[in-house]
Amino acid sequence: MSYDNDNIFAKILRGEIPNNTVYEDEHVLAFHDITPQRPVHILVIPKGAYVNMDDFTAKASDEEVIALMRASGKIARDLGLAETGYRVINNNGDDGHQEVQHLHLHILGGAPAGPMLKKVSAG
Repeated sequence: MSYDNDNIFAKILRGEIPNNTVYEDEHVLAFHDITPQRPVHILVIPKGAYVNMDDFTAKASDEEVIALMRASGKIARDLGLAETGYRVINNNGDDGHQEVQHLHLHILGGAPAGPMLKKVSAG
């Protein structure tokens, strides 16, 4: 899959769509999700043009990978989520229900997240 330069996160990175930024550095932008699923719902995106986690881990520099992970932890700590817990989610590809074709992590906190998934039968 090739990267779509017109996806919503690419537009946010170019400043064409406003966002409520909570963190930014050379490699990462993080902002509040406009349709939060928990009291705290932050999207963390690399500034590079990566479609999904597979694309990112295959092509990103070590510096970019480290920056994304460190930023995610810092954001959770800065927002007070580390004490009570939080969930980091990455939806990857069609089966993972990825809606925007730009790698992004969801940091969810401020309320119990519940179990991961319900067991489904194969078939």
